[in-house]
Amino acid sequence: MVGKVTRLKTPVLIRVRALTLVFVLSLYFAFVLNFALLRHFYEILSALDNFSIGFVISIPLVLIAALNFVFIPFSSRFTLKPFFILVLITGAMVSFAMVKYRIVFDRAMIQNIFETNSREAVSYVNGHSIAMVVLMGVLPAILLLFVRVSYPERWYQGLYYRAGAMAGFLVIVAGFVGFFYQDYASIGRNNRELAKEIVPENYIASTIKYVKRRYLTADVPFKIIGQDATLVDAAPGAKPKLVFLVIGETARAENYAVNGYGRPTNPFTSKIDNLVSFQNVHSCGTATAISVPCMFSPDNREGFDTDRARNSEGLLDVVQKAGVSVFWKENDDGCKGVCDRIPHMTLNPDDYPDLCADNACLDEAMLRNIDQQIADMKGTGNRLVGLHLIGSHGPTYYKRYPDAFRTFMPDCPRSDIENCSHEELVNSYDNTIRYTDYVISQLVAKLASYQDKYDTALVYLSDHGESLGEMGIYLHGTPYRFAPSQQTHVPFQVWMSDGFIKDAHIDLKCFGAISKNRDFSQDNIFSTVLGAFGIETELYHKQQDIFAQCPSDSIAAARATVVQ
Repeated sequence: MVGKVTRLKTPVLIRVRALTLVFVLSLYFAFVLNFALLRHFYEILSALDNFSIGFVISIPLVLIAALNFVFIPFSSRFTLKPFFILVLITGAMVSFAMVKYRIVFDRAMIQNIFETNSREAVSYVNGHSIAMVVLMGVLPAILLLFVRVSYPERWYQGLYYRAGAMAGFLVIVAGFVGFFYQDYASIGRNNRELAKEIVPENYIASTIKYVKRRYLTADVPFKIIGQDATLVDAAPGAKPKLVFLVIGETARAENYAVNGYGRPTNPFTSKIDNLVSFQNVHSCGTATAISVPCMFSPDNREGFDTDRARNSEGLLDVVQKAGVSVFWKENDDGCKGVCDRIPHMTLNPDDYPDLCADNACLDEAMLRNIDQQIADMKGTGNRLVGLHLIGSHGPTYYKRYPDAFRTFMPDCPRSDIENCSHEELVNSYDNTIRYTDYVISQLVAKLASYQDKYDTALVYLSDHGESLGEMGIYLHGTPYRFAPSQQTHVPFQVWMSDGFIKDAHIDLKCFGAISKNRDFSQDNIFSTVLGAFGIETELYHKQQDIFAQCPSDSIAAARATVVQ
């Protein structure tokens, strides 16, 4: 006798109709996972002189109705639970980041997430973030598994009910928005970032846009640039040039003592002769994935496109074609494609156990073996060394400096920075700036040791800045047009040896003056590096070359033949 097969049944906590469940989930998304959106809405309203109470009440009602309209198409028996389990968990992650750090999940942020390595991603994971995601997303998803959902017996009945419900919610949205049109239009026009804060629409739509542009669009032919790049003949007796191009990470100019900050964050570089700090410099983006490719592109920020840059040569390629030996050394999250076609390396934490921990290295490790690496560069002429620091990368700021540099105390020795006091957070961040200042001073000292063989120079600037709780915003990556100055105002320092100054015919007094009274940006990097080596190409623009702004005589001989 064949026994019956007994199937294990999932316990049922509650039975509910599909559309009723969608409505309940919409309420949860509106008031829990969209808390950041509602908070932002009411912050805007609180700043107005007057507003309609009816309009205030309508905001959550419109949000609920709109969420129902969007969710109902996923309410069939085959899609309801898989879809909502996915958006509950991912929505909780996004909501937590938005509430705690005021991160905006637009396409640029999604790109930054996709192009972040595992080492950086882990730094955002801590007990608090895990607990909140479990509470806000994982537990509701588990509860959903134990809900028995009732569906109409006939497929066309379900289609009819869903269409009717969608029509009803659409009428509610249209009614409220139409009645309070002037209020919604006014706030919408003046606060466009609100549209990027609706969970889950914001990150789903942004992910689709990123995947479409990154993987589904037709391949763009790879663009070759700078084929005409050549070196201007050096003056008789002139030495070859050795330049360090140092790209910092997450440093903001506001916290630089040499720019007027009230704390001694630059005790090392401030004592160095011929080192000039430019005070009014702005980044191309608010994330590494944008800023680094942009500053190495011949296109200015207004015309820059990440997809086009990914399929094009950049600054380092042009410099190499001109005959300069180029080398890139990496201690951050990758060069974002700018060093792909030149000799490059990434620090291996296993090689420097005294300076590395948790698969990340302090920036002092960049100085290790640098002499041998310079010696191994091809040729005997000009050399450009790119150094990509980890700098002030958060949220684990405390891991970016050694114990000897815990100058500002108490600091914040944790990754859930929102649970530190503002004083502790700023102390940790200022320690990173001070430590970077030390590393820059050591790089200058290294270049100074080469002055018998080379005319040497160092150019340092950060890729973008950082928010430390100002206006409730943390970290970086805010859309550029909404970003606070803390994320776009970056430090920029230049050091030149006496030989470099003389050979390049630079008026150092003028150079110091323009560093204080003129505005510059990462758009200046491309032509400034070309100008440093006297590279002739149609891509060079003298007005963007910072070195060319202060000639010591009427015509700087080193650039006399450069195409302008």
